[in-house]
Amino acid sequence: ALNRIPGRLPGPKGPVSWTLWMGLLAFIPGIIGMGGILGGTGQSVALLLPELDSRWAAGIAAAVTSAILYTGTYVRLERIMLVLVAGFTVATLTAAGAMQLTEFRVTPGDLAAGFCFRFPAEHMVLALAVFGATGVNAAEISSYTYWCVEKGYAGYIGGDTGDPAWLARARGWVRVLHLDVWITLAILTCATVPFYLLGAGVLHRVGLQPRGFETVSVLSAMFTQTLGGWSLWLFGGAAFCILYSSVVAGFGGISRFLPDYLIEFGFLDRSRLATRIALTRGFGAVIPLVSFLFYVGLPNPVLLLSVGALVATLLLPVQSGATLWLQRHRMDHRLLPGQWARTGLWLIFLFQALT
Repeated sequence: ALNRIPGRLPGPKGPVSWTLWMGLLAFIPGIIGMGGILGGTGQSVALLLPELDSRWAAGIAAAVTSAILYTGTYVRLERIMLVLVAGFTVATLTAAGAMQLTEFRVTPGDLAAGFCFRFPAEHMVLALAVFGATGVNAAEISSYTYWCVEKGYAGYIGGDTGDPAWLARARGWVRVLHLDVWITLAILTCATVPFYLLGAGVLHRVGLQPRGFETVSVLSAMFTQTLGGWSLWLFGGAAFCILYSSVVAGFGGISRFLPDYLIEFGFLDRSRLATRIALTRGFGAVIPLVSFLFYVGLPNPVLLLSVGALVATLLLPVQSGATLWLQRHRMDHRLLPGQWARTGLWLIFLFQALT
């Protein structure tokens, strides 16, 4: 789809869209950012098992991830992680509620102050990184198309054959996608906003900043200061679930991008399904180990994640702009979203581009 966007640049086998080159240039920063998440996973394990060095724990997590993606057993893990991530969301909501019963409570005045247009310039880079990493980021938006295919969404619709039932089926699946989006928005809001409130209410007030090998242990203060010391185990387990699920899904998505890049650049024929599957599994086995090396070389999860997130921020307006163009020129107009949705997407695109 991205290779259909106008604006061709020279490629190794012929001209390709500029969006492909931009995505390919973002590949290395993306791997670096995943190294930060992998490092955080190792630190969450070390929080529960202090005798285990976080680098060893991150290395074990990378090796296990490689095995999962190489063997294609992610589906089984996904079912488990779904329950565990839901548990993390509930735990975060509980801790945020408990904070309101302590000296760290957030007042309506605090919330109002957060919406004032006063912003320290020295935090601009970090703010842009947060914008690129929070919620559904650029990599996850791209991965979503692959998950839809692999989950079987619209698997039996095919092209429009003139059958009136085809349009009804296609609209039905578009409604499924809309439902996905709204549920995702609700879950992310419930998980992310309370986490920010905990950070501002607890960490900011006591002057703690997560960095280096202490990143996850510092973040655990959001739970221990509100729920008590026993919640260290709760936070450590929940942090592992949310981080490791991001690791497996993130590397799983990246391993699916790469064969498509080879196809669009002319090195591989799309019909060679067995080769594509082998490449996907091979990339899935290697990339986690490469990210782990970045973490070993620079064991600062926040910095590594910021590198990847800053580049992801640049990709967001490309994705929303490409979506607008593809809707206008490539999508069956009978399936176009309503005027409110299109206006909202234009506003999102303009906001991302200006930011």
